Amino acid sequence: MISRQRNAAKMEKMQNKIDAGLLSTRFPEVSSIVINMTYYHKGMNQVLMERTVNFFPGSYAYFNMECMSKNCTDGGFDLDRVIATLVRSHKESGEGNLVCGGDNSYSGHSKIDYKVTIQYGNS
Repeated sequence: MISRQRNAAKMEKMQNKIDAGLLSTRFPEVSSIVINMTYYHKGMNQVLMERTVNFFPGSYAYFNMECMSKNCTDGGFDLDRVIATLVRSHKESGEGNLVCGGDNSYSGHSKIDYKVTIQYGNS
């Protein structure tokens, strides 16, 4: 039963990526996007991990990063609006933080600090 649920969740995530389209289609003026993230969680050692995700024209334009907190369901960090705003404004970078709104036994269980760097054209 659990395996079936995991497979369904993976299939849904893959469909969401396909629905988002390719970066080259959604943002044809963009040659690359780099997202640097620091994940935090409650506890003694608050930094959970640092992660860098690269997007190129052939990548899916799916910018919903998973929550790394155990037992979190339907959570994550949706950077879609952040990236769309940066591209619309033709900005090369932006940074901020997001809190996971997923279901967990306690609120505020996870957050990220992010920095997005965008290259346009043949930069």
